[in-house]
Amino acid sequence: MSYYYSKVLEQTGFEEAIEKVTEALKGEGFGVLTEIDVKGVLKKKLDVDFKKYRILGACNPNFAYKALQTEDKIGVFLPCNVVVEEHEDGKVEVSAVDPVASMTSVPNDALLGIASEVRQKLKRVVDSL
Repeated sequence: MSYYYSKVLEQTGFEEAIEKVTEALKGEGFGVLTEIDVKGVLKKKLDVDFKKYRILGACNPNFAYKALQTEDKIGVFLPCNVVVEEHEDGKVEVSAVDPVASMTSVPNDALLGIASEVRQKLKRVVDSL
């Protein structure tokens, strides 16, 4: 089982990809709670050059609430991360976590149904790009 879904966007720039992902997430009931500019952080903290790489922390409040009611420590796996990265050839790849892969490590079967629904939504986001 893979721990993520991804898609390479052939004709989309980095910033445009972030906008498209954010809109697609919104269409599935997610909002972006956090945004980490990995390139900027690594430059500032380590003075190294790195490719354009942004981590979007996406949250669907309804599913987060259900998951937290089911397992109160599940917050260690939240929010759902979506990565937008630009490769050397200029192509942009979008990857989203597969929540089922992470939730299987928690001994609570009730979470798998919730994670399966979130998985379908995130997969639709990636596939729609």
